Amino acid sequence: MSKSSLAFKVFALSDLGLQREGNEDSGLISSKLVAVADGMGGHAGGEVASTIAISALNSEHINQDSLLTVTKEIDLTIVNRSKSEPNLVGMGTTLTALHINDGSVQLLHVGDSRCYAFTGGKLNQLSQDHTVMQELIDQGRITPDEAMNHPQRSLLTQALMGGSEVEPVIQIYPIKLGDQFLLCSDGLTGVLSDLEITKIIKKYSGQELVENLVSETRAKGAPDNVTVIWAEVVLEEEASSTALIGAANA
Repeated sequence: MSKSSLAFKVFALSDLGLQREGNEDSGLISSKLVAVADGMGGHAGGEVASTIAISALNSEHINQDSLLTVTKEIDLTIVNRSKSEPNLVGMGTTLTALHINDGSVQLLHVGDSRCYAFTGGKLNQLSQDHTVMQELIDQGRITPDEAMNHPQRSLLTQALMGGSEVEPVIQIYPIKLGDQFLLCSDGLTGVLSDLEITKIIKKYSGQELVENLVSETRAKGAPDNVTVIWAEVVLEEEASSTALIGAANA
């Protein structure tokens, strides 16, 4: 089996939640690349910013070099769009993308949308939240449980907002057939704990898995948009075709 024949089989869902008027989340699913972007800056601005991020990823053949430079392209597009449409000034987006390249995956991450690997029955967070809360956790000043209910839990230290000095880092992990990954906006992780998410992953599979993650979030109030992407490493002939979800598909 050639390593280049590895690809993603993807199950995904983007939901408005119960308290938002519009969906500011966007997502991309394809055979080699999956991504989640969570927009901010008001209803219109958030939708536009997350769509800009996902469209940039979808517009070119991504390799490791272009994955690193795509954030600059997104920032530039956000700046130009804000200049032409002043009502969009202040918009921004998170971006978490996972790309298969030969026998590894490359993770690009800005903000607090998350990427997990599900291995050996355990959920392992690969991305590091770019939030004030995560910095306080790292400093030992608060516990993860305290951060879950903190009023400033969504305050970002990094996001793509145009002109921001974001220095993206690519994390690389080896993969094999059957590996499983979860990408999601904080609409999921702000409501469900890793333990609650793990229980649902163990109980369901495929599209039923993502639907149950979203429905459990809705059962607990779903104050934000919820986007969930479940990606399994398969042979190329089983791979998913390209699709946009959330605001990018509006």
